[in-house]
Amino acid sequence: MRRLPLSAVSLISVALVANVIASYYLFTRPYPGFNDYATVWEAARLFFYQGLDPYSAEVSLAIQTRLYGRAALPNEQPNHFAYPFYAIYFVYPFIHAEYEWATAAWLVFLEVCLIAALILLLDLFKWRARSLTVTGLILFTLLAYPAARGLVLGQVSHVVYFLQVAALWLFVRRHDSWAGAFLALSTFKPQMSIFIAPFMLLWALWQRRWRAIAAFGATLGALIGSSFLLQPNWINGFLYQLTLYPSYIEVSTPVWVVTEYLLGLGRWAEIGLNVFGALIMLWAWWQALKRDTVGAFAWTFMLTLTMTHVIGLRTATPHFVVFLIPLMFYLRDWARRRRYGVMVSALTALFFVPWLYFLLTLGEGKFEHPTLFLLPFLALIALAMTRSKWQAADFDWSV
Repeated sequence: MRRLPLSAVSLISVALVANVIASYYLFTRPYPGFNDYATVWEAARLFFYQGLDPYSAEVSLAIQTRLYGRAALPNEQPNHFAYPFYAIYFVYPFIHAEYEWATAAWLVFLEVCLIAALILLLDLFKWRARSLTVTGLILFTLLAYPAARGLVLGQVSHVVYFLQVAALWLFVRRHDSWAGAFLALSTFKPQMSIFIAPFMLLWALWQRRWRAIAAFGATLGALIGSSFLLQPNWINGFLYQLTLYPSYIEVSTPVWVVTEYLLGLGRWAEIGLNVFGALIMLWAWWQALKRDTVGAFAWTFMLTLTMTHVIGLRTATPHFVVFLIPLMFYLRDWARRRRYGVMVSALTALFFVPWLYFLLTLGEGKFEHPTLFLLPFLALIALAMTRSKWQAADFDWSV
């Protein structure tokens, strides 16, 4: 990718600063919520400034006090810090300002992550789109339901999404050391990396790309090792918070929505469907390794990404920004075949339908309806119907 001239870098820097200032006055000062970000930010601030255990009841109370002005009520989100310890590293640069300014900077950082990921995807799929098309894609990327909801909540998922896209881009470009490092960094929200990291490592092992594996191990080792140095008992606190997690999270995965919420089939049906999905995914991994082609890798990567949010540990609608990755493939295909009507119709539907559904099904407390979690099934159906198209695609990938 070409380097930007100094004038462009200066212009972008000024625009980012202006965006932070505007975000502060328009959003973060008058509406200082951003609940998901507040959890990590407050935990990081109290650890680095006061030495408090991020998993302690004292920190949980501080988080709740920032959000509610008091301890959370039984029907409110307690917002415990339920991340690996090293998640606080990612917000460290933002904890040195007051919360409203820190949130404004974080909001712009998330927007940069989304746009940067889009640019990498356009390059990855060799899509030299026109300026008007790129502008439309940027607006869609920022304002579509999963992305916009993540911005409102200050979700760290958008950072994970960028890291995963960057890891894929670097892996395809044979920058294996950087690819492994970025993949390891993406594990700070484990439910988004639980399947995709093992698949990429397995593929790297199959291809004998030792640098990617070594860099992943070294980076993850540094993250975990430094966590034990700073907070020796962090793993106990993390596991304890994970045991509390199901008690205050209503929706876990799309499979739960189908088996429990819609059909009421019980826990064993959910487990059975999860096992079935896992077997399909593992079969796809084996088939990809046997085929050893770019198309097989690409389709299986997308399937694994989808299964992460269908049968994984837990997902959330802001996590669905990851489905921009396969979406860019379909959009690029339609653009190359000059099927602009189909492309515009798809983007229009994907933008308006989730927002309208959210507004029409909005429950008490402004909670989204559980059936919004079924969106990953659209990606699963699309991948099932277009497997041959992926495997025959003219990717110029070095995998």
